[in-house]
Amino acid sequence: MTDPTPEHHIPDEPAADEPQAEDLPDDDLDEEYDDYDSDNEDEDEDDPGPPHPVNWYLLRADELEAEWYELNRWVETLRRTYGLPASVIPPFWHRHDELRWELSALHLHWLCAYHPEQNGSAPFGWHRDFADARARLREWVAASGTRLDRDRPTRQTTWPGEEPADPIEDVFVADRDRDFVDYVAAQVAERRAAEDAFYAGADPVTGEVTG
Repeated sequence: MTDPTPEHHIPDEPAADEPQAEDLPDDDLDEEYDDYDSDNEDEDEDDPGPPHPVNWYLLRADELEAEWYELNRWVETLRRTYGLPASVIPPFWHRHDELRWELSALHLHWLCAYHPEQNGSAPFGWHRDFADARARLREWVAASGTRLDRDRPTRQTTWPGEEPADPIEDVFVADRDRDFVDYVAAQVAERRAAEDAFYAGADPVTGEVTG
């Protein structure tokens, strides 16, 4: 009678030198798996993700200071990289809200364009938008009246029923960097005072603002 088992049949019993399931170090496997998960979690925590918009009105005092200095460093690099004149980025841009918001948006756009997850054509799009931004910056610099060695507040139009605006006078500034540091310090102090006043009216138990 012919044997029905093919010649290439694999025996049910494992080879003598093959490790058995009960011999596998379960604890070691679990530890390796846990270590792998922990490593991945750390990588996810370290990854800040794509840049987020900066709303200057909502920043806490410490955040405000950090954003000011980060933007200032980037603007300094930008003006030197592209040889931008004071008619585009004046030394005292930090004193003018319209210039700060425009440059902040341009900075965010740059961060997104050069983010590792962005596609290769994004930097070209940034340069196209950079040309539009330079045109707007020229308009606002001309309207504000800020100059290379002096500054004045941006002129505000008085609407009917409002108090007349104070006279606008030029202020000579000898040290731009010192002016920036002093200006930011004043802004941060004002924001911190507002925070302290807000939390002073909060219930220490519930955290609700009572005033």
